[in-house]
Amino acid sequence: MERLVDVAPGVRLWAEDLPATGSDPAPEPVLLVMGANASGLTWPDELVARLAERHRVIRYDHRDTGRSTWAFDERPYAIAELARDAVAVLDAFDVPRAHVVGMSLGGVLVQLMLLDAPGRVATATVFCTAALGGYGSPDLPPPSAELLALWEHMADPRDVDAELDWRVAHWRLLSGTGTPFDADGFRALERRVIAHAGRHDNTAAHARAAQDGLDRGDELAAVEVPVLVVEAPEDPINPPPHSGHLARALGRGRLVRIPGMGHAITGTVVAPLAAAILTQTTGAHAPQR
Repeated sequence: MERLVDVAPGVRLWAEDLPATGSDPAPEPVLLVMGANASGLTWPDELVARLAERHRVIRYDHRDTGRSTWAFDERPYAIAELARDAVAVLDAFDVPRAHVVGMSLGGVLVQLMLLDAPGRVATATVFCTAALGGYGSPDLPPPSAELLALWEHMADPRDVDAELDWRVAHWRLLSGTGTPFDADGFRALERRVIAHAGRHDNTAAHARAAQDGLDRGDELAAVEVPVLVVEAPEDPINPPPHSGHLARALGRGRLVRIPGMGHAITGTVVAPLAAAILTQTTGAHAPQR
């Protein structure tokens, strides 16, 4: 079921509620929170299908992505407001509490949910992300220079074909070299994303959004919700020191590693990523030490 969710005056988010396909008569919901400037359709269908075997799955488009409202220049917002949007999506579907999964910026938003709305989060799984305030540490590296150079052209005007070429080049860098890169597959994904949005430009709104209120890393130790941090060793944005730092900072954090994974959900990591998420959401992992 698809619907539009009002989250602020003049701001609506596209959201999709996918029923569970398994035999559980009362499947628990999972909320998927995607990364910066990325539509909810970026979640691979195969991963969504695997999660739906055990859960009701909800995904959505952030502001200024997909079919949600694009109006950053008229109504700018802070990154922290996107975390409140995630809670509003749960409200819209009458979900009091969900397992929440966040990738990249989505992982930052999940951390804000853990601090500001912990009662709404049954468990959390985050990957390809950094701890709140983490970039202030000299021990935690910034994104790769090659990626930073590409980001300088994120919002450049391009026709559709040139935009697709840029996005595939972006995914190639994000994926790293630990798994085979399927350029045709990512091009097909981005064609779907563009068709879904009805536009091909990238306003880079999330890169321009204010970062007030994100320096809250010291508060993570008090989090009581179980959190799984998935380490992606080939991640060029948040390489392995970040995942370990986040897991140690959390009150109930644990760390698992998916060999070869970069800052992308490539075909070869769908199965181990789904297994890790389901192990967390079903409580099938070993007890906390």
